[in-house]
Amino acid sequence: MSLPAIEEDDGLLDAYSRAVVGAVRTVGPAVVKISTSRSTAGQQAGSGSGFIVTPDGLVLTNSHVIDGARTIDVALPDGRSLRGDIIGDDPETDLAVVRIDGTSLPYASLGDSSRIAVGQVAIAIGNPLGFDTTVTSGVVSALGRSLRGRSGRLMDDIIQTDAALNPGNSGGPLVTTRGDVIGVNTAMIQMAQGLCFAIASNTARFVASRLIRDGRIRRSYIGVAGQRVPISRRTARSLQMAIASGVLIASIEPHSPALAAGLREGDVIVGFADQPIAGIDELHRLLTAERIGAPLTITVLRRAERHQLVVVPSAR
Repeated sequence: MSLPAIEEDDGLLDAYSRAVVGAVRTVGPAVVKISTSRSTAGQQAGSGSGFIVTPDGLVLTNSHVIDGARTIDVALPDGRSLRGDIIGDDPETDLAVVRIDGTSLPYASLGDSSRIAVGQVAIAIGNPLGFDTTVTSGVVSALGRSLRGRSGRLMDDIIQTDAALNPGNSGGPLVTTRGDVIGVNTAMIQMAQGLCFAIASNTARFVASRLIRDGRIRRSYIGVAGQRVPISRRTARSLQMAIASGVLIASIEPHSPALAAGLREGDVIVGFADQPIAGIDELHRLLTAERIGAPLTITVLRRAERHQLVVVPSAR
């Protein structure tokens, strides 16, 4: 009675293996190893992964992989080694685009990360710890995570996976069994098992297109540094505001939009552009390129009194 079940399990395992092998054959030829140096002598400063996204040699990787690089060497799976030039870099989403010279290169396609589901197979390809073209597989563990980037800014729409990542995997693709790239591998939690993260492909597509077009991502800023602070229920009730926290302004940059608007150190920001502000991350999310040059209302608490000021964000 147990034999049919064993044969069925074997069939499932074979199907899984074929799916993973097929995805690796599709995407693997586009995955590259990136080595950087910071000196004229060519001393290696670091290495990571990336993947070609166009046949004429545009490579997507992590910003931290190429950060501070004086020279970039891109090694292809076919054995070629080519010079890489930075086209654009965005530390706040940890993404960068590098160009290599070539035509008709193998490339990977960015899929639609909004269509993936928790539990589906996820395959990571990269160059961890010097082991070139390493493949690991697992599942999509969770969607819509937030992760603090190296710049300190919160990155949204992060994919969590248990496909094993190690130093050197950064910048490599996370792919489906169909060979669609659904994420750019970016981080793992050290001293933990199976807690790995990738930037969603829809985010990567948007950022890469702007980096290719402009070389950078335009964001607005108002010039404040602050931290989240609680607001007592008594204060919220007296002001007739449904708030529990805000952003305490610790410092204001000289000649900044915040200074011009009349903001002061010690003010607590609780609203911006008609949206409630509970912490610095909510403020960052609203400071988009579309806000540049647009007069907006900012609501602050000053000595337990509510004030509304007009601020005009400028380009970051």
